[in-house]
Amino acid sequence: MSKPAVRIRLADAAFVLFDERGYERTTVDDIAERAGVGRTTFFRHYRSKEAVIFPDHDRLLELIRDRLATSSDSTALVAVSDAVRLVLLHYIDEGDLARRRYALTSKVAALRDREIASVARYQRLFREFIADWMGDPTEAASLRAELMAAAVVAAHNHVLRRWLRGESADPVAEVDEAMREVLALFPTPQSPKERDDDGTTLVAFRTSQDLDALLPSLRRLIEDGP
Repeated sequence: MSKPAVRIRLADAAFVLFDERGYERTTVDDIAERAGVGRTTFFRHYRSKEAVIFPDHDRLLELIRDRLATSSDSTALVAVSDAVRLVLLHYIDEGDLARRRYALTSKVAALRDREIASVARYQRLFREFIADWMGDPTEAASLRAELMAAAVVAAHNHVLRRWLRGESADPVAEVDEAMREVLALFPTPQSPKERDDDGTTLVAFRTSQDLDALLPSLRRLIEDGP
């Protein structure tokens, strides 16, 4: 039997047992026995009983990094939206398993805390990418990157929860719209080159006219533009 098939059997067995006995009273040995495999096989696929419940966040985070790494300055925000969609599609592909996880984590506080901790990892990854893209070391820019990352994650989780509760018929379209709403809140910052271009412009020329008489005309020209 293939590795994915064994993982699915273990996950199915775990959730059946959680329903029957409760999460706390179910052991790794119980799960392995119900799935028809040995304890060693269980640990080849999952590090712990808790790991059966949650998606492979390490793999999902790596998928996000790979997508973000393919972007340029001009496509950075598109890459962020694509990365969010990748995560949502993973949950959708899980189907009923994702909904059973949602129901379980809603009831078990320890699992809910672990899920919150995993969300922080996604937010940190987006924050670091956005901060690097902005290329601005100031505290104001750091705060802006934090706010953008938090909004990105919140938009994804809002749509995901709607789908998990059966309230969204087209979650992919909803998350795309949600990301458009988020990005509209944060006008595209200037690139470092554009910020450099905002400095003072100096013009050098030679004239026989008295400087004091010439300065008012130069000031009006600069203020009014061409």
